[in-house]
Amino acid sequence: MGIEEFGGGQGEHSDVLVVTTNDVPGYQVQHVIGEVFGLTVRSRHLGSQIGAGLKSMIGGELKGLTKTLVQTRNQAMERLVEQARARGANAVLMMRFDVTEAADVGTEVCAYGTAVVIAKL
Repeated sequence: MGIEEFGGGQGEHSDVLVVTTNDVPGYQVQHVIGEVFGLTVRSRHLGSQIGAGLKSMIGGELKGLTKTLVQTRNQAMERLVEQARARGANAVLMMRFDVTEAADVGTEVCAYGTAVVIAKL
């Protein structure tokens, strides 16, 4: 697997800017829309669980699970952007991820932040 399979985030030309900061240098918040989130729950695949169990005995990165988590985070972020766009935002401030176990059958990943309208100063 190449490095591109282990990363995420936005492309260069997204119409909704997503940042983890409180503000965007050179821009002013004109309107706060409110909280937005993108959520996905992924079930565990039996084969990957067995492979992860074996790998954990000898140590090392669980690349299959890493790749799945990257895909899951990217999907949650895409849903966050879709919700922000649908509500009229052009940016999401203070974006964060929350990852939890979902009833012992999967992993819940939530991307959340504050949808806003920003304009250049």
